[in-house]
Amino acid sequence: MPLHPILATRLDDLLGSRFSQASSDRDLHGRDDSAYAAPPPDAVAWPQSTAEVAAILRLCHEHRAPVIPFGVGSSLEGHVLAVAGGLSLDLSRMDAILSISDEDLDCRVQAGVRREALDRALGERGLLFGVDPGADATLGGMAATGASGTMTVRYGNMRANVLGLEAVLADGSVIRTGSRARKTSAGYDLTGLLVGSEGTLAVITELQLRVHGVPERIAAARCTFPAIDALVGAVIDIVRLGVPLARCDLIDTLAMHAVNEHSGRREPELPTLFLEFHGSHAAVEEEIDTVRRLAAEHGGGEFAWAATTQERAAMWRARHQAFFAARGLRPGTLSYTTDVCVPISRLAEIIGLADRLIGELPFPGPMVGHVADGNFHCQLLVRDEPGERALARAFVDALVARAQELGGTCTGEHGVGVGKRAALAAEVGEDAVAAMWAIKRALDPLGLLNPGKVLPDAPALAAAHP
Repeated sequence: MPLHPILATRLDDLLGSRFSQASSDRDLHGRDDSAYAAPPPDAVAWPQSTAEVAAILRLCHEHRAPVIPFGVGSSLEGHVLAVAGGLSLDLSRMDAILSISDEDLDCRVQAGVRREALDRALGERGLLFGVDPGADATLGGMAATGASGTMTVRYGNMRANVLGLEAVLADGSVIRTGSRARKTSAGYDLTGLLVGSEGTLAVITELQLRVHGVPERIAAARCTFPAIDALVGAVIDIVRLGVPLARCDLIDTLAMHAVNEHSGRREPELPTLFLEFHGSHAAVEEEIDTVRRLAAEHGGGEFAWAATTQERAAMWRARHQAFFAARGLRPGTLSYTTDVCVPISRLAEIIGLADRLIGELPFPGPMVGHVADGNFHCQLLVRDEPGERALARAFVDALVARAQELGGTCTGEHGVGVGKRAALAAEVGEDAVAAMWAIKRALDPLGLLNPGKVLPDAPALAAAHP
């Protein structure tokens, strides 16, 4: 249903052409890269400042209209779907890099700054940002979903790299959390609370981020293995030995085939380990020797090196394109994507289970993963019909349940969204869910911020479930 006419008029007065109820704009903001579906939002707003976000939220709070924060729509768990209608709040025009400090190794950005734009700006100063989820997502979206990525094994996820925030609460109040200091013992950790809250507690508008100096040497390589269990065995040994890898990613045989077809490459179609080493020349050489020896002990082949900056970029671009490349394996289908994360000692067991279960399905399911973190992803290519959706749901439920039994989690980096709310309850228990609801009600008593996400038993779930 459309927004209340008075609210629509007031938003139009505030934003002018940056407020829209056109079906084309609503449709573009009513989907993401997940297999979930819901009606489009009732309207879309494009604020350009924290003050405008605060004004919008005050109006929506007054008129009891839900607000769904939106970055670029690259989420995989339905985070931006308007399952209860309302206003899609597109932050992509808040895209200013406000400051970069070479001396303190930090920067401040608006929430709509994209990761690749930040990388370019930092690269010009010999700096890098340590979170690379692959997609050219906004920094605000990455913080809201607690994103990780290929370099998490060395630099940590968004939780480790956000020093502070500016955010707007449901009633339009503006709060600032954290500081530029590298540690604090002052008060509650509101920064940590909002990072990973998936837009359900506040709208993040600015971020203070930790950055790093570009290392003296960067070396990247890939190595094939005769079977996926051999590759996982090598990774477990590498991690146990404490080798400080910068990146360590798996692509299975089917995903490698998809990448070859998509990008015109001719790489061996075998389970492949993508690696990157950062550090001094001497340290990197030592790490390479150790990893090469461990890989060989598990049947790994010779390392294929990406020597130049351009070659490294091309290699990792192929890895990042795996999600889109896989869609070509079965055109016209949905990508039902899931991830789990387990302690590294249980990685072989959970990947072995996933491999067996996928082999029993009537549709393809390539696997990729940041395996040195114990995190991997399965992308099931299903037709939009009840039978195949049910099989995909059963696969996810079985994989998640086993990951939790092994001491792991239902999601390492995709987030809970609409699809894993029951899994969250199973993972943390009723009392923890009750505590989360208490926090939600304290900060958003009317339940207007991104309803139907994260917490179980919200009434809008049925509208979005695949």
